[in-house]
Amino acid sequence: MESFGLKASLLLLAILLFTEYMDVAAQACRPSGNIRGKKPPPGGCNQENDSDCCVQGKLYTTYKCSPAVSSHTKAVLTLNSFEKGGDGGAPSECDRKYHSDDTPVVALSTGWYNKGSRCLNNITISARGRSMVAMVVDECDSTMGCDEDHDYQPPCPNNIVDASKAVWEALGVPLADWGELDITWSDA
Repeated sequence: MESFGLKASLLLLAILLFTEYMDVAAQACRPSGNIRGKKPPPGGCNQENDSDCCVQGKLYTTYKCSPAVSSHTKAVLTLNSFEKGGDGGAPSECDRKYHSDDTPVVALSTGWYNKGSRCLNNITISARGRSMVAMVVDECDSTMGCDEDHDYQPPCPNNIVDASKAVWEALGVPLADWGELDITWSDA
């Protein structure tokens, strides 16, 4: 009888620990705050790839984290130009350079960018039955936006892989469908 009580207690403890772990994992990436939109000055927001410009007074959610990375991390692929004068704004964070739209490069949301730990590393992106490899060159800032440094664009959501035209082409996405696409990605 004593053995049964010990086993039941251990099972209950395991269930409680698992439940607590799942609760912590589910809460691991919550919004970190908000920023209020500022109206861009004339010509201050490049909408080359249908980029959004901040709206005066609108509250935008910020994140310091991203969902956990796995072998098939779910994300949203967006379109960005990393060229000088493109809607990406400043040179890439990883190497302080601009990159051709014909080169498969990406920016990751702040949590996945992880203070530059993925800089100049490759990731594998999969969608529509295809996979391709792209290099991480920048951060899609989820903590700040609506200022000159961020081309007066809102903060990125926490699940973005912001990609050059070369990535979209390699995935075989028809031009008419470029903009946003559900994907999975992993470290290559």
